[in-house]
Amino acid sequence: MTFWQRLGRVSKTQSPIVFRWDLDKTYLQTDFDSLRGLVRVPFEKPQDKVAVPGVVPLIRGLRDAATEAGREVQIYFISASPAQLAKAIKQKLALDGIEYDGIVFKDQLGHLVRGHFRSLREHVGFKLTELLKSRRTVPAASREILFGDDWESDPIIYSLYADILAGRIDGEELGEVLRVIGVHPGLIAEAKELAAGAEHGDAVTRIYINLERRTPPTRFRSFGPRLVPTFNYLQTAVCLFADGYLALPAVAGVAESLIEDAGYTPSALVNSMADLVRRGHVPEAPSLAVRDFLTPRGLMPAERRRGLVAAVWHRVVRWVRQAGAPASPPIDAIDYHHLVTQWRALGGGR
Repeated sequence: MTFWQRLGRVSKTQSPIVFRWDLDKTYLQTDFDSLRGLVRVPFEKPQDKVAVPGVVPLIRGLRDAATEAGREVQIYFISASPAQLAKAIKQKLALDGIEYDGIVFKDQLGHLVRGHFRSLREHVGFKLTELLKSRRTVPAASREILFGDDWESDPIIYSLYADILAGRIDGEELGEVLRVIGVHPGLIAEAKELAAGAEHGDAVTRIYINLERRTPPTRFRSFGPRLVPTFNYLQTAVCLFADGYLALPAVAGVAESLIEDAGYTPSALVNSMADLVRRGHVPEAPSLAVRDFLTPRGLMPAERRRGLVAAVWHRVVRWVRQAGAPASPPIDAIDYHHLVTQWRALGGGR
């Protein structure tokens, strides 16, 4: 094993890790932008569904790295798509070779039958309650990393979930925020009950938001450093590598997917990683490790230099020696009343 491969090995801490993924726009390239695309979705065969470039090698790499480190890992999917799509989506996941521990869909038909028409497009209450119910089924010491997109309200849902688990938001405030959003009263009551029974702790270490709508990253500042908006899955992979959850060969697999499936060039990948460093989501040292691993494989352009600058090299070595299980970044209290109003005014999702 090379030195750079050793850098990519996961820290051997034993706390279980849970990865939770949204499906539409986060795993699958679902066309909700047009009526034609929306109508076509229920009739797509599993082989017709297309995964977001980079997501398949990323998920596989996360499980492989945790398994190699002897760490318990669980992967869950949550989707606001109707349960009638479950069979095709499960078959698609099987075709992609994705192993998962649970998947849940929204009972859209039930809402339609009961006349809850507003609930057909309001997903906050559904996703939040399902997350809280699922939390009860995982080991209490589990750390969680969440993956969503900017199409719906994943940033708000995931942040609420994280702060409920951390004990930063009480039932009264939660109820008020959900009422402002327009969540059905029955789901508000259920969410408050589930929140009251949740064990407190900083379980959610990171929230990754795929910028499918190309929302400016500055709009997410109010969510704090725990939330990382990314333009592609290489950016996500580099962050996960820096935090010790992904190995360098898996990062390379993500880069290959972006080149083959999304038309990225090696130069574009370099620029993408530089953007991530510039926004302060990953230190310079792990980004240098990624570049030095990807360059000989033709996934990033060769850089003209006489050798590694000593100061930079020492930063890499120091980062490796100090690497351990990443702690949750410090989080200031989020003003959810202001955040929800601002997010929705700027065109945030449902």
